[in-house]
Amino acid sequence: MTGSATRPATWSSPRPPPDSPPGRGSRGLVGRLGGDEFAAITRIGTGRRTLRLDQLNRALRRPITTSDGAVDIAVSIGAASPDTLKTRTLFTLLRAADIAMYDGKRTGHAIEARPEHHRVPSVNGRHPGRPGTHHTTPTAA
Repeated sequence: MTGSATRPATWSSPRPPPDSPPGRGSRGLVGRLGGDEFAAITRIGTGRRTLRLDQLNRALRRPITTSDGAVDIAVSIGAASPDTLKTRTLFTLLRAADIAMYDGKRTGHAIEARPEHHRVPSVNGRHPGRPGTHHTTPTAA
């Protein structure tokens, strides 16, 4: 996990200041949400989003070398931006990115959330069927 955990931080801030804490640089912040899920917050211009998300996808998919050999990595990426979704609410952005990530699981590509992603019903703020969503009634977006 450590081998892949540093990759989002490197991607979000290619040249962090020498005195910055791990995972934080001049261009972004990366944190672990839990398990094998991470969130990165960074500014990317509209014209560069596809390129930068493809770069992150390739960087995260690189195998990790262990003492037992190389380990292939599966990656799913969902991204959300305030200008596309017309909101700056972190909960809404994370939820839309989560739904977009599920589209990415099917395609193998990083997916940028579209307005319809934040209107998908959720259970406890999560995509229906995910851990922590059982035995509850879905709510509308």
